[in-house]
Amino acid sequence: MPLLGDTGHRQLVDSLKSIAARVRKPDSILLISAHWEEDVPTITSGGNPSLIYDYYGFPEESYSIEYSCPGNPALAKEVYESLNSADIKAKLDDKRGFDHGMFVPLKIMYPEANIPCVQLSLTNNLDPSHHLNVGAALRTIAQKNVLVIGSGFSFHNMRAFFNSDTPESMGLNQSFEEWLKDTCSNTTYSEEKRKQRLTDWAKAPGARFCHPREEHLLPLHVCYGLAQSPSVEYLDINILNKKAGMILW
Repeated sequence: MPLLGDTGHRQLVDSLKSIAARVRKPDSILLISAHWEEDVPTITSGGNPSLIYDYYGFPEESYSIEYSCPGNPALAKEVYESLNSADIKAKLDDKRGFDHGMFVPLKIMYPEANIPCVQLSLTNNLDPSHHLNVGAALRTIAQKNVLVIGSGFSFHNMRAFFNSDTPESMGLNQSFEEWLKDTCSNTTYSEEKRKQRLTDWAKAPGARFCHPREEHLLPLHVCYGLAQSPSVEYLDINILNKKAGMILW
């Protein structure tokens, strides 16, 4: 919907364009997608991955979107080796394409499609500690000019998007968003405390209302595991009348 001009996604589009204009253009992009789960962390390693239109019920034009960025087999191998060096079993996949968690934000941010990209899956145990550890294993990647993107959503209750807002639902949405913002950006927290809060995220106010299933939150855990510091910026945005946020390290 962001690519089809939906007005409910305007702040999302504007924020992604703003971020791309402000950060140094990367040599490569590593993206963790909420839309790919495997038994072990899995990395796209093909040279020219195709696109996966992993959605249904959308307008016909949404199935002809193009984003012909190249893959980066060398970066994929480096990610694989970094994970294995941290005793995290991983695998390479030279056949899988890029899903919409990859091509939707990148078509907005870098429409020229000239930056090599690699996609990293979640692990289907959905364990927050594991995903923090995956991020920690990738810290050497961040020393290079690689942009790491956690492509998920700080609010992902699909039923709530199509129900009328109530004072209760709005309060739960706002409570979790405030908790997440505080957790990621509060400079008085030790990194051990920040890590523990993210590990125990389901205890936060409004957590299971905003995330009945946590796959859209866990890309954030990978990003924090890599950063291990307070976020430098938190962008408050509204998407389809729900509060959400973009978190930058």
